[in-house]
Amino acid sequence: MKRARTVSLCIAGLLGAALPAATVAGPTSGPASASAATEACVTSPGPARGDAAKVLAIAQKAQREFGLNSVVLRVSSGGKDVLTTALGESMTGVPAEPSMHFRTGSVGIVYMGIALLRLVEQGKASLDDPVSRWLPDLPHGSEITLRMLGSSTSGLHDYVTDPAFLAELEAHPFRHWTTDQITSYATSKPLLYEPGTNWSYSHANFALLGTALEKISGVGLERLLTEQIMNPLGLSQTSNQYTPRIPEPALHAFTSERGKYEESTFWNPSWTTAPGAVLVQNICDLDRSARGVGTGELLSAQSFKTQLDPGTIGLGHPTATCPATVCLLTNTEAHHFGLGVIVLNGWTLTNPSFSGYAAVSAYLPAEKLAISVTVTQGPKSPAGNSAQPIAERISDALAPGHSLKMR
Repeated sequence: MKRARTVSLCIAGLLGAALPAATVAGPTSGPASASAATEACVTSPGPARGDAAKVLAIAQKAQREFGLNSVVLRVSSGGKDVLTTALGESMTGVPAEPSMHFRTGSVGIVYMGIALLRLVEQGKASLDDPVSRWLPDLPHGSEITLRMLGSSTSGLHDYVTDPAFLAELEAHPFRHWTTDQITSYATSKPLLYEPGTNWSYSHANFALLGTALEKISGVGLERLLTEQIMNPLGLSQTSNQYTPRIPEPALHAFTSERGKYEESTFWNPSWTTAPGAVLVQNICDLDRSARGVGTGELLSAQSFKTQLDPGTIGLGHPTATCPATVCLLTNTEAHHFGLGVIVLNGWTLTNPSFSGYAAVSAYLPAEKLAISVTVTQGPKSPAGNSAQPIAERISDALAPGHSLKMR
């Protein structure tokens, strides 16, 4: 049986040059920088006790329950390690390790949102500038603003749900895609609604935003994100991999979405988002990223407020031109899409998935708690993002009343 391709509030497989795999940004109690000391990303010393034991038991049970090849996670509190561990195998006979790199999809969208807000802070653009200022050939570019791209309120179709695109992607998973090729599936169709009046997730928004960011900044997107986000946070094991390459050590992925269980590690991720924002990370960098994003470390107080609420609350409802299968999330104060991020019960998070890889990266400011989980599928694993229920169970155990459970 063919398994449906997973598409969540993320980009599937969604960023700098690969550095040696032996070092990563280690746990820190304060802001990291590019020159901050790093230490190996390794399993926490045992035996696990207290909260660490709770987290380990949740992960072990979930691995068995969902038939996962691997579960790699890091939980930190106040910047200090609660538990870092890797369960299962990367490939047969090759144990999963915390230092292994994996695709982290929509984390790249989060970084593009931060980069946009930083450029606005620098006076190089306004969130309410029409996109046509930088992309003059974009249909409806004079009606769509930078804010609408970043908050996914443009009305553009999502090419990832387009049957013709999906058929081509399924038939040719190693094909390399350009931005023009993927966005044409969205821009060739009428808008789903008047820009800014509704909400629907579309990967096209972020592919186009990446191009706009290059025009605004005058530098390539990979360089922009490296200078604006990765270096300031000390993310030495985060890199843009716009080709099938993953730096070693790599966590291997497998999927049944094409009807047979097969390796998908090196399927081409170029369709997922803007070139320069196709991220590969390890679990320690994902944890550091969650804390940096969730505290607004890289933004002014006003920009951070905008990132968490760019005006999406109250939007998201089906209409005659946008069915409930597309305009599916009613954005409420408790659960809404921000500028590239999801806000859920006090958490700031993202939940990337890409052809056998799935993850959650979340931060709860009220408890200074970060939860980062990535999983790879086994032959009988359920469809969907199995990192999500693991993160939910950890949040319920460590932060009662602040569940990561999606509606």
